[in-house]
Amino acid sequence: MFRRSLLAMPLAGAARAQWAPSRPIRLIIAFPPGGSTDVLGRLIAPLLAARLGQPVVPENRSGAAGAVGSGFVASAPADGHTILLDSGGQAVNPYLMRGLGFDYVTGFAPITLLATLPLVLVVLAESGITTLAELLARARGEPAAYGSVGVGSRTHLAGALLLRRAGIAGTHVPYRGGADQITAQLRGETLFGFSSVALTAALLREGRLRALAASSPLPALALPEIVPVAAQGFAGFSMMDWLALHAPAQTPAPVVARLAEAAAGAMAEPGIQSRLADLGLQPQAQGPAALAAFLAEERAMMSGLIAAENIRLD
Repeated sequence: MFRRSLLAMPLAGAARAQWAPSRPIRLIIAFPPGGSTDVLGRLIAPLLAARLGQPVVPENRSGAAGAVGSGFVASAPADGHTILLDSGGQAVNPYLMRGLGFDYVTGFAPITLLATLPLVLVVLAESGITTLAELLARARGEPAAYGSVGVGSRTHLAGALLLRRAGIAGTHVPYRGGADQITAQLRGETLFGFSSVALTAALLREGRLRALAASSPLPALALPEIVPVAAQGFAGFSMMDWLALHAPAQTPAPVVARLAEAAAGAMAEPGIQSRLADLGLQPQAQGPAALAAFLAEERAMMSGLIAAENIRLD
């Protein structure tokens, strides 16, 4: 699987990159302040600026699961001075949304993946369920309700993929956000749910939730003791959120390469590592070619799953 080889892929062309920006760079963050996308953008902006020799100014343009900010950047000049920080919606929105006004596939030049965000499959500790196999056995005998942060979110798709692979019917219960999803689960409204490391870590330590599996193909760095779903009878299972940088389509290759080089350096800074760990983010900055291949694989998987599950926003 491509995801298994991400860490081993080099940043191609970095040594040849010569472009330098001539004015401040607008870093369009496709989500509102306070979330992991915004936090990461504001962490790396000054580090990018130090490497590029111009200010990098974060600017939140949120709405429609990232489509508002994405559309803005897709129509921006392709000169490297407006770039996009977006999430895994890049591989989902094209199959859920109509009338976007731009094409996610052709509207952007991939710069680099920045980080992946593994999810954790959790159940109530008081449920008595201690393994993934026990969860699935119970789900076969009662309505398998699972929560998420919304239709088409990675938390939704992870639950849908698991039940599909297990051959179990389930009921998706979307909530307004991660906090609401977890609060509802603590009230017993859902049997299980995939959630972020950041939202579940404290509840796992307190013994209120129990983690049964990780959604990444390899153990999550923040919770290495949690065995991946893929290692528990579901080979190839992978459903992570992720954050990446994109430029408008037709941005010259030397410009993209220079931006990718600066991003890789920023993500390698020792001072950023602990903050990333707190967010549950795993650094993954390998450049344009790696991101292009990753996007192609993601889009193929997401389009198939969304069609098979008949997932709709309307």
